[in-house]
Amino acid sequence: MIGPVSRAYETWRLEIEIRRLTSNDAVLLDNVADGVFDEPIDRMRVAAYMAESGHLMLVALSDGEVVGQVAAVIHRHPDKSTELYIDEVGVAPESWVGTEVDNPARGLYESYGATVEPFVMYVLRL
Repeated sequence: MIGPVSRAYETWRLEIEIRRLTSNDAVLLDNVADGVFDEPIDRMRVAAYMAESGHLMLVALSDGEVVGQVAAVIHRHPDKSTELYIDEVGVAPESWVGTEVDNPARGLYESYGATVEPFVMYVLRL
């Protein structure tokens, strides 16, 4: 996704690639920005996580560096539809978050000095 990012003193373009991680490209986790994960990446834990069919991880890449991640688990129920449980979201300190126009959380983001920027969202059914 390419979109404008602006600050009071500059405007530039940031290219972000969103990728669903597989065991074949887990090597991408060798180049992670500070703050994206809580702890250092452990290759054995990554392999175990990726081996589980119900585990999903998407990463946001900027120039080959992981600047964001979301980890999720497919949660199956005996009495209702299957759900996707989002377990973790992590972003580099200078990243973005998207939300609905009427989401009250916008007040929180804006109270920390975040600026509102237009963007386009695409939904991918997994």
